[in-house]
Amino acid sequence: MSKLNLSNKCSSKISVYFRQSANFSEFKNSESWIVLSPIEKQIKKKIEQFGTPLKDWDIRINYGIKTGFNEAFIIDSFKRKQLIEEDPKSAEIIRPLLRGRDIKRYSYEFADLYLITTFPSLKINIENYPAVKEHLVSFGYDRLKQTGDKGARKKTNNQWFETQDSISYWEDFSKQKIIYPNMTKYLPFLYDDKEFLTNQKCFIITGKNVEFLTAFFNSSLFKYCFRDNFPELQGGTRELSKIFLDKIPVLQVSENINLDYKKLVLKVQELKNKQLPTREIEIDKKIFELYSLTEEEKNTIGYVEIQ
Repeated sequence: MSKLNLSNKCSSKISVYFRQSANFSEFKNSESWIVLSPIEKQIKKKIEQFGTPLKDWDIRINYGIKTGFNEAFIIDSFKRKQLIEEDPKSAEIIRPLLRGRDIKRYSYEFADLYLITTFPSLKINIENYPAVKEHLVSFGYDRLKQTGDKGARKKTNNQWFETQDSISYWEDFSKQKIIYPNMTKYLPFLYDDKEFLTNQKCFIITGKNVEFLTAFFNSSLFKYCFRDNFPELQGGTRELSKIFLDKIPVLQVSENINLDYKKLVLKVQELKNKQLPTREIEIDKKIFELYSLTEEEKNTIGYVEIQ
């Protein structure tokens, strides 16, 4: 067979393949888009029709805490113990901290780190906390001041011993909330009822039905339908910024349904490192039923394990 005939035969097979495998996709605006198979489009359309965009939910999404100088404001357990021994009042403004890298799916790895919570919005008098003041001063006033000078923190109206941002929403950290990293390969979400603070590598969600939202965000359905809604960065990392999460449509549930999911979420987090993901699959099945998925749709999604 000549090279020309072989080439024509290959081209013919490719043409047949494309005709048989092609899917029709319609792009109506300039927003980002992805190509989906008919069953994928069917599932995604159903989920979107059921849901309400998160921007219309009764929730708040806030950044973690930006100190402008983590080396001074984030301390380990040894330093925390030392400061409290020197002055017991220090315990009032030192709280446990989770970072973006510490957040896992339904769990966390506490790195034994703590944050000095001298938020400007708290209007703390540093003279009331001499041990903490001495600790901060040891890093040098010129490094801590917020003047924008070379070697100092960026220019703000805050005092030298205060964190860089005002953290006017500081009370939200004491509420039941969702914590998730701002950039991640794995899309992990943690339900927190232990009043952790977080660094700037995290977001927190407070408000209505955060227990159900934790289950939904960790579900196979969420990952299957919405993983590609978040921009992919270098190395497969995805950006979970508020502007992208706000657009995700999620089914709004009753308080009773939310309480059911709260029990499941707490049990999963309690047993997370002690068993196979049986209970996570149980949550998946409940969410499949909640969205009235067909057997074909359930089987198409399967169990999406992104740890």
